[in-house]
Amino acid sequence: MQKENVVIIGFPMDLGADRRGVDMGPSALRIAGLQKKLENLGYKVEDTGDIKIEIMEKQKIKNPKLKYLNEIIKTSKKLAEKVEKVLDNGGFPLCIGGDHSIALGTISGISTFCRKKKLKLGVIWIDAHSDMNTEKSSPSGNIHGMPLAALMGFGHDDLVNFQGFSPKLQPQNCAIIGVRSVDEAEKLNIQKLKVPIYTMNDIDKLSIHRIITKVLKQFRERVDHIHVSFDLDSVDPSVAPGVGTPVPGGLSYREAHLLMEIIAECGCMSSLEVAEINPILDQKNQSADFTAELIASSMGQRIL
Repeated sequence: MQKENVVIIGFPMDLGADRRGVDMGPSALRIAGLQKKLENLGYKVEDTGDIKIEIMEKQKIKNPKLKYLNEIIKTSKKLAEKVEKVLDNGGFPLCIGGDHSIALGTISGISTFCRKKKLKLGVIWIDAHSDMNTEKSSPSGNIHGMPLAALMGFGHDDLVNFQGFSPKLQPQNCAIIGVRSVDEAEKLNIQKLKVPIYTMNDIDKLSIHRIITKVLKQFRERVDHIHVSFDLDSVDPSVAPGVGTPVPGGLSYREAHLLMEIIAECGCMSSLEVAEINPILDQKNQSADFTAELIASSMGQRIL
């Protein structure tokens, strides 16, 4: 990655989740000094502000199996177009959420760019949850648990055919890391699509170093654009308490940083998004501070 043209895009989305507050995630990251941290690493950084999203109180749930679908589709289209434009201009899109439904827009924009340029897209999905539900398998109807399945062509037509083509991502070109909470019906979706997945059990047995090194080696051999989608709840709640769906037993402080440091050493990450920072559930912006440091680690910050 060249030391220039990092473009921050805020997506303060909380319609994909039940717990309020995650829409303040982009602001929390800015307060944590994200832009300054990247500028200190030598990057030119442009913050384009936030995409406007209508709050829950101004909307009605038309389908309890797909809550707030229309607004999520509408705003995700704006996000996808912004991301595509940044890539067209040779920039590095850094998308900050918001809940993990952000990935529908982010990855769709990247996939559109890759189609134009005849590039193969690979996604490293770091998350406590696999986000492989559909409206049929989801127990909640929350769309933040559905984007990865939709991007792979599995789920409701409005999500699957978003931006007019499907799939946006081939299952074999995705690696899910850090999973430890999967709905029973969701497991069947994962098995159908045969998505490579590394649970916390795998990390305990093999180490995060061995897993991410393996994933990056495979990706460098078969994909051209590597996108990292990072959900803060992949990290243990003792380190990052400010998330809406905390699950004990996640990545440690050092495992999370090592993961990002190895990605940076690869020099092959072409876009990044972070999701699910909830300041209302946090302690003195601890989780946003940690996430800003993680982003810096993924882009070259080192101990020495």
